[in-house]
Amino acid sequence: MSNKIEERVNTVDEPQPRFGICFDVDGVLATGTVGIPAAPRAFKKLVDERGHLRIPVAFVTNSLNRASDRAAQLSGILGVDVSTQMLIQAPGPLEIFDELHKKFCLVVGQGELPEISAELGFKNVCTIEDVAEAYPLLDMVDHDNRKEVAAHGYVETDFPRIEAICLLGEPKKWESSLQLCVDVLTSDGKPNQPPEHMSEKHIPVIACNMDLQFKDRAALPRYGHGAFLVCLEALYEKVSGNELQYTALVGKPSEITYRFAEHVLTRESRKLGYTEPLKTMYLVGDAPMTDIVGCNLYQLYVDRLKKRSMNSSIVEDKIQDSKAIEFDDELPASRNVPSTAKFFPQTVESVVGLLVCTGVYKKGEKLDTEGDEDIFHGHRDFPNTSELQNPKETFDDVDGAIDYILEKETEGM
Repeated sequence: MSNKIEERVNTVDEPQPRFGICFDVDGVLATGTVGIPAAPRAFKKLVDERGHLRIPVAFVTNSLNRASDRAAQLSGILGVDVSTQMLIQAPGPLEIFDELHKKFCLVVGQGELPEISAELGFKNVCTIEDVAEAYPLLDMVDHDNRKEVAAHGYVETDFPRIEAICLLGEPKKWESSLQLCVDVLTSDGKPNQPPEHMSEKHIPVIACNMDLQFKDRAALPRYGHGAFLVCLEALYEKVSGNELQYTALVGKPSEITYRFAEHVLTRESRKLGYTEPLKTMYLVGDAPMTDIVGCNLYQLYVDRLKKRSMNSSIVEDKIQDSKAIEFDDELPASRNVPSTAKFFPQTVESVVGLLVCTGVYKKGEKLDTEGDEDIFHGHRDFPNTSELQNPKETFDDVDGAIDYILEKETEGM
């Protein structure tokens, strides 16, 4: 921490902020690559006289891009400096999965996957294209590949055993990715070697972004990564007779992602020179079933964590490890924070979800799904409870949400 930051904080008369703000991006700050006009107006209220952010801020999005590209785009839209460390994309929490970084991982998605993986800390990865090239007999749903093998034969490459699969986002050729992912899972990572028997266990699988659909410029929503996961789960169970088990599900609305978001806000707060712990975490989003559900799930997680902490303090002659306290036995394994995570202490008590009307949610729409509980677009490992979609407040745009936050946080000061 620089002396300049220390001096700035120590010379102001205002109390230190005890809150941080997370922003969804698409539908809140931008539509595609085009900024929403209310966004730069809102951020002018969060900066000091030099144009530097004075409030801890993070950006939580289920997108998949190189962090440097996305941060540069946001800086241009908002008129403030956005660092890559403020950005939490769908796979962002994988930064804390140290054990995973050591494995030879198959990464699935689109874009600059090796670069994105390296930014997250992965040391050794391969792609679907790498696996298909190493084992030409696998991708026979690709008829061009069939013809190539028939005409010219094939040569297999000595390829290492794949130790984990990281589903970062939806791939291009779903049929090929589904085939090869199931091959890797049922063969224990060596898809050119048939298994002696079908085991109930498989190599670790981590999925980022469970969004079934997303809203773009088409009349109807488009399939998202969650739709790919539904296909993979169904095919794996059909082929193996066993249910696909996720090691972790990250991206909104996962508790893992919101715990990571609190960690990032605390990190940003300390960079600003603040020492007081955060007590309130706001998230401004446009999607009730991801942004708001995630806020409400994380509030439940925080409440249970507080209860466990209070109970541990009265246990005589026994020291409770903080990692053990953070483990939540009311959650499935796929939604639990990894025990190896190196986080700042959990201090937030209140998680406030604010909904805006510039994206998925449109003003006047019904917020819950009462009477339609059979229609559930969430992932199978998450609860289908309509009440979780209810925000604290709803606003026309992000500018109104910021006015609300600043008014709330200055009350009684």
